[in-house]
Amino acid sequence: MTASSHKKMFKQLKNKPEKLKKYKKFNAPKKRTTGINLRPCKLCGRIGGNIQAYGLNICRQCFRENAKKLGFKKYR
Repeated sequence: MTASSHKKMFKQLKNKPEKLKKYKKFNAPKKRTTGINLRPCKLCGRIGGNIQAYGLNICRQCFRENAKKLGFKKYR
């Protein structure tokens, strides 16, 4: 089960309020304040390989695809 799908169990546990309360307490993802998971790519949502320079916050793959549109050019 991924961190974004912890709500899938709510349907099964809706008739058992005590178990649902305990499930939410221990299985809901915590709010991130630091780390790699804090800034996903604006375009595709990838977590790794982000370019934060110039306030871009996009991954390197999306940067390669959209560099010309963003106003960057190759110097080679």
